[in-house]
Amino acid sequence: MNQLGRPLDSRTALVTGSSRGIGEATARALDEAGARVILTGRTVADLERVASGLGNEPVIIPADLSEAGEGTRLAEAAISMVGCVDVLVNNAGFPIRGAPEELVEAELDRILAVNVRSILMLVAGLGPAMIERGSGSIINVSSVASLRGPIGRVAYTATKGAIDAMTRALAADWGPKGVRVNAVNPGIIKTAMFESRQEDMTDVAQAMARRVALGRLGEPRDVADVIVFLASDAASYVTGQTIAIDGGMVHAMTVQEGSG
Repeated sequence: MNQLGRPLDSRTALVTGSSRGIGEATARALDEAGARVILTGRTVADLERVASGLGNEPVIIPADLSEAGEGTRLAEAAISMVGCVDVLVNNAGFPIRGAPEELVEAELDRILAVNVRSILMLVAGLGPAMIERGSGSIINVSSVASLRGPIGRVAYTATKGAIDAMTRALAADWGPKGVRVNAVNPGIIKTAMFESRQEDMTDVAQAMARRVALGRLGEPRDVADVIVFLASDAASYVTGQTIAIDGGMVHAMTVQEGSG
């Protein structure tokens, strides 16, 4: 296998939330690395747009992971359509903001359903076939929020902390069976969602942006490239890790423009 060319030739990868942002960039990067990509999300038109740019017979399976049973149904549909799934990228996520005293139970249920339940049910649905083959790579998209404690994001941060913890537990359970499980923790990434609210960023977010050690905000491809690495045999001895992709924002912060 050519590690530098197409390290994922003959493999199949499922990417949730692959219609835009980090998910779209990840689907494109996995395709370039040789993988056949299963695209899933809520908006078929966006999935079709992404699929039109992929070269390895992409598959589209629409799914709304906030709905009960959707994680299991998606896993079953993927196995039915393509057989085995070698790489699972749990990217779909639902953000909410607000002070702890403003939490609404319905919103909390939704964010837990998408950010936590769907991951566990997809893992439960796709993991046994990986175990049977003795190989597989699961990559969970978390956030640097789980490494810090951002103001006004307690519910979101709770779900991302859960993702980091389940990543370590799954790695322990399935490492002896040949399945690797890792997480990536993106920092401030310039997705369309970020660009749309950039003018309305809070003072806290602006201060964080000034503390990126590499001097720039991240691009979706910055995250996608690390995911491809974790999916490939180049990371064959890497499991149970949470990798911050934040330009050094969390662990090597700098202060620019005279801010304290």
